[in-house]
Amino acid sequence: MTIRNMLNSKALRKSLIEEVLKSNEKIKKYGLLLTVEDVNKIMETRNRALQSYGRIELEIRVTKMMIEKFSDSSYIDNENFVFILNELQDVFYYFKNETEDKISDNKLIDILKEYFENSCEGSIELLKSKLEVFAQEFRKKTQMKDSLDNGGVY
Repeated sequence: MTIRNMLNSKALRKSLIEEVLKSNEKIKKYGLLLTVEDVNKIMETRNRALQSYGRIELEIRVTKMMIEKFSDSSYIDNENFVFILNELQDVFYYFKNETEDKISDNKLIDILKEYFENSCEGSIELLKSKLEVFAQEFRKKTQMKDSLDNGGVY
């Protein structure tokens, strides 16, 4: 069985959907509820993002962390929750690549939340823009550190 077939298996998909639906226990206190249809949309977006950015994940931990982390946002309600989560998943995987996986999943989600809540005031477009600058600065610092660690002069 190829990895692609394994990732698309019905049994795995069902298991992942059930796992995401467990998040409802934690998010209901914020007036949010994910339906099976919502989770299917979230999974489809996740899978497209993973494929688009050449990534493979066998578990749903990142998606669950994002659901739970952003559920208390003052910019999210039940009407826009799935849309914003889908956008955030794409942003997350893009910036995992842009920072060359040198930032942990937890830390990157914290950074996304900090920007989203504060300087971006819930704007996904502004978030993308600010994170581009962040990623450029991050890569610059990483290159400088790597150069210095290798005895070079930056």
